[in-house]
Amino acid sequence: MNNRIVYIICALVIFAGCKNNYFTKDDYQSVLKIDTHAHIDTDKSLFEDQAIKDNFRLLTINVDHSDSVAVIKQHAIALNSIKKYPGTVYYAATFYFDTACFGTENWSIKVISHLENNIAGGAVSVKIWKNIGMTERDKSGRFIMIDDPAIEPVINFIISRNIAITGHLGEPRNCWLPLNEMTVSGDSSYFAEHPQYHMFLHPEYPSYEDQISARDNLLAKHPDLIFVGCHLGSLEWNVDELARRLDKYPNMAVDMAARICHLEYQSARDRNKVRDFCIKYQDRLLYGTDLSDEGAGTNQELSDNIHQTWIDDWKYFTSDEIMTSKSFRGEFQGLKLPKEVVRKICSENAIKWYRLSVK
Repeated sequence: MNNRIVYIICALVIFAGCKNNYFTKDDYQSVLKIDTHAHIDTDKSLFEDQAIKDNFRLLTINVDHSDSVAVIKQHAIALNSIKKYPGTVYYAATFYFDTACFGTENWSIKVISHLENNIAGGAVSVKIWKNIGMTERDKSGRFIMIDDPAIEPVINFIISRNIAITGHLGEPRNCWLPLNEMTVSGDSSYFAEHPQYHMFLHPEYPSYEDQISARDNLLAKHPDLIFVGCHLGSLEWNVDELARRLDKYPNMAVDMAARICHLEYQSARDRNKVRDFCIKYQDRLLYGTDLSDEGAGTNQELSDNIHQTWIDDWKYFTSDEIMTSKSFRGEFQGLKLPKEVVRKICSENAIKWYRLSVK
C-alpha cells in the first residue's frame, strides 16, 4: 500500500470521526431530551402527547402568582399529569407566599407543611418566583428579598430534603430599561403587556443589582443548597457574568427557559464566546423553554408551536447554519456543540440536578 493510499484512508477516518462527534437534524428524534421548564396548566394532555412524539420528558413548574387558589389548582393538575404519564412528566412544587403572618414561626411551619405534602406527592423541586423581591412586602412596607432571615427555615427544610430550588429571582436586565432600548423583542413585548413588572417605570422598587445581590447572598449563606436559576439565572445578558457566578457557586446550575434568544443575540456578536461558554459549563446548563398549555388556542396551534420551538433550539445547538430569530434583527450562526455537550444540556444535567428517574 503506497503512501498516497494510506494518507487518503487516514483522512477519511479523521473526517468520519469528526462528523460522528456532532448531531444532525436527523438525530433529533432518537436523542432523549428534557424540557426542564414547562407549564402544564390544563388536563388536556396536549403538551404531554407532543413530548412523547418528540422524545421529550417534561418538568412542569408550579408558580405562585399571589393566588392561593391557583397554587392548589396547579398542584392538582401536576399530580394528574405525573400519574397519567409516569416517567415522562415531573413537577416542581411552589407555595403561596402569605404575608399576613410573615416573620412569625407560624408562617414557616405552614409553608414547610405544605411543601412536605408536595414532596411526598412526588415534587422534585421547589419553585420560588420573582414575587419574592418584586411584589411581596412585610408589614412595614419593606420589600421581602430571598435572603430575608424569616425565609431561612424554609430554605433549611428544602436543603434537608436534598432537592433543588428552582429560582426565578429578579428579571432580565432589560426590565430596567426603556422598551425601545431592550435587546430582544420578547422582553419588550412582555413588559409592554405587564407594566407592573417593568421596573424602568418603578424606580422606587429594588434594582436589578438588588435582586442579583439578594440571590447571591442566599447562595453564599447556603453553599450546600442545590439551586437551579431559571432563565439563565437572570444573568442572560452576559455569559461572562453568568460564568462568574457558576465559578463562585458550585451548587448552582441554570436553565435556559425563554432566554435562548439572549444567547443567540450574543452569538451574533461573538459566537465563539458563547460556544466556549457552553462547552466550559456543559455540566451546569439545563435546556428549558417556558412553554405553557393553558387550554387556550387550537390543539394544532399548540402542538405546532411546541414542536417548532424544540426543533429551532435543536438546530441552534447542533448545527453551524446561519439563522435568524424573530426576537431581534440580524443573523447568527448555530453553535454546533459536540454530542456530549448537547446530551448534557438536553437531558443528562436535568437528570443529575433534579435526580430524575427517567424511563
